[in-house]
Amino acid sequence: MNAPQTCGLALRQLGRDLRSGELRVLLFALVVAVAAVSAVGFFTDRIHRALERQAGELLAADLVVRASQPLPPALSDAAHERGLRVAQTWSFPSVVLAGERSALAELKAVSPGYPLRGALKTSRAPFAPAQVTQQLPAPGSVWLDERLFAELGVQAGDRVDVGASSLKVDGVIAYEPDRGGDLFSLAPRLLMNLADVPATQLVQFGSRVNYRLLLAGTPAALAEWRAWLQAPGRLPEGARLQDVREARPELQAALDRAQRYLGLAAVVAVIVAGVGIAIAARRFALRHWDGVAVMRCFGATQARIAALFGIELLALGLLGGLAGAALGWAGQEGLTRLLGFLAGGELPAPSWRPLAPALATGVVATLGFAAPPLLHLRRVPPLRVLRGDLGPVDVWAGSAYVAALAAVAGLLLWQADELKLATLVLAGTAGAGLLLAAGAWVLTRTLARLRGRVGVAWRFGLANIARRGGASVVQVVAIGTGLMALLVLTLVRGDLLAGWRDSLPVDAPNRFLINIPPAEVDAVAAFLRTHGVPQAELYPMVRGRLTRIGERAVSAADYPDPRAQRLVEREFNLSWAEQPQSDNRIVAGRWFGTEARGRAEVSVEADLAQTLGIHLGDRLRFAIAGQDVDATVTSLRSVEWDSFHVNFFVVFPPGVIEQMPATWITSFYLPAERSALLADLVRAHPAVTVLDIEALLAKVREIIERVVQAVEYVFLFTLAAGLAVLFAAIQATRDERRREAALVRTLGAPRALILKGLLAEFAVLGLLAGLLAASAAAVLGWGLATQVFEFSYRPDPLLWLSGALAGVLGVGAAGWLGTRDVLEQPPLATLRGG
Repeated sequence: MNAPQTCGLALRQLGRDLRSGELRVLLFALVVAVAAVSAVGFFTDRIHRALERQAGELLAADLVVRASQPLPPALSDAAHERGLRVAQTWSFPSVVLAGERSALAELKAVSPGYPLRGALKTSRAPFAPAQVTQQLPAPGSVWLDERLFAELGVQAGDRVDVGASSLKVDGVIAYEPDRGGDLFSLAPRLLMNLADVPATQLVQFGSRVNYRLLLAGTPAALAEWRAWLQAPGRLPEGARLQDVREARPELQAALDRAQRYLGLAAVVAVIVAGVGIAIAARRFALRHWDGVAVMRCFGATQARIAALFGIELLALGLLGGLAGAALGWAGQEGLTRLLGFLAGGELPAPSWRPLAPALATGVVATLGFAAPPLLHLRRVPPLRVLRGDLGPVDVWAGSAYVAALAAVAGLLLWQADELKLATLVLAGTAGAGLLLAAGAWVLTRTLARLRGRVGVAWRFGLANIARRGGASVVQVVAIGTGLMALLVLTLVRGDLLAGWRDSLPVDAPNRFLINIPPAEVDAVAAFLRTHGVPQAELYPMVRGRLTRIGERAVSAADYPDPRAQRLVEREFNLSWAEQPQSDNRIVAGRWFGTEARGRAEVSVEADLAQTLGIHLGDRLRFAIAGQDVDATVTSLRSVEWDSFHVNFFVVFPPGVIEQMPATWITSFYLPAERSALLADLVRAHPAVTVLDIEALLAKVREIIERVVQAVEYVFLFTLAAGLAVLFAAIQATRDERRREAALVRTLGAPRALILKGLLAEFAVLGLLAGLLAASAAAVLGWGLATQVFEFSYRPDPLLWLSGALAGVLGVGAAGWLGTRDVLEQPPLATLRGG
């Protein structure tokens, strides 16, 4: 028989098996697996891209090109050619005059179309309620922020002198979408029309101007423009491209956690569905032993049997992959219609990216999980035709499942797209499997001793479990894995998400005071305490540039990573402290104690150290106010940037940089109804800059809530995968139960007794699986919380009660539905093999 004939026979066999129902359970598990993965892929891809697009409000665009020199028109022309929307902003410091009063302000001139993402907010008076506006300052007019109003003592309708121009004050700036991206360099803001800049005569050769080109559009057009920009000579020297993930570390942390959690949902769906495929494939293989034995008698070789079933599996994987992908596509479309509002607008159109992983999942899952038992069919001896008790040698050989383990690992890496998450879940799943197997073996052996101490129905059920010890262990492991996944995505998921929400509580700091002069630190602290803001702690801040790491001079050219280049080119915010802050954790080295005062030591934020290649013991040099300061790295810290507390990349012990020029900074929570306090503060301390980040906090909270809701609906597909596992595990021993029931009925047992025995067996299996699954879910939840999401985790005692109830009720109901025809078939037909 040649290859085409083998392929034809395999396809005919696939059609026959599908029509007869032999592959019903396996195909169901496969379709659910691919549907879960594809639905997760399509829906979370759209949600995640929508979240990133909305997060673009913090840049006022999707992409920004920043430069200290005017940007060539070719950049805008290329963007227009690709259908992108474009706007410009120019920012520069200047003195603004109002009669006899003056103030240093940061002027921001904007072109029509600004902002491309998000919206400006204005108010009628300083610190009054803000309203969204689609307007910009008209030519000849300006908008001022609250502090500038206070410093200049002006009101709406007054005129201010900006360079050579006199402009009308026409409004109060309450919120700019992109103002949060440069927290510590903000002076009081004046917003003006770009058309008014030439008349001011402020922008001359050598002027310090920050030129920004804002772009927004479809992901495809943005990607095409970025590819065009990468050609040599197109991005001017000194200019850099910035996207939303580089805007704020707080937003970066929120989006990263969102991606990790959605990746986790996909990973769990793959694991659960894979277990269902493996169980269903084993039953399918067992039912083909007799047929293969006959084929062997007619001369079929082992290689031919392996090829025949291998081709059938490959075709089944493609068929199930296409069906599952179509179901996943339909599922995500239905969810999008119901939940499009979660993205605050229309979701991006589905991309084709998740389709390839979904189809590959169908093939890989089929070959990885189903191939081992089916390939063992080639070892069925021809003698089985005469002796029905003969089967393949060592059908559960561990070496046969190397492919399954490789498939699990590959799919985990593919779906999680993060080595740490995939490794943790794979290790946790393997550990949970061992825990389930060991616990199931111990409990089944224990149950064997209890058979004589219970009633007849319970004795029948317990005897079934004990007699099929190996099969019972497999069932408990399979059911327990499904229940574990469901518990992780229900109760444990709720605990994890509660921890995420708690990391950004309602009273998280929403106001920053920066540029506090040293002479006013005590007065500002007293003002805040007097007015009921006792939680505000003031921290010193010194600006310094990193110039040397060890014996190596630091240069942006030494780093291929764009983030590292930007860090090297900028000045760091340095500080000093006797104790680390509550949201800082020492991950390497030791914190300098009180005896380190005046000692040249330094603590560095761990992510910064990794990016710049800084290690414990390295000698760092900073240029501060024209002086060089050397210090040795004695500790690395992890920092919870999304706590919105004041934090620093680099911290010295007291007595090292205290003599350097410094300002002070603090953050605190202030309810919206007390915003008038800020106006009193600015009047009392006009040098202090007040920064309102309530809008930024609201955006991060919105991202968290939308991700939570997205995962809630993604869970439905994982629930379907768990039900597939449960169904496959029950069906795995259906044939054995049918024969046993026929024998017992032949010996005179009533149907009611057999039914009670089956229900007792399923209830005990469910109880064992539920309790073990709850224990494994608690361990896995602890690992996820501490190692991935970096939360403290304490499992709820209801986890075990829920696991036990879910096991007893779920397995009991599924067992009854899956085996009720056992009692409906006449015993004689079963014993005759009909």
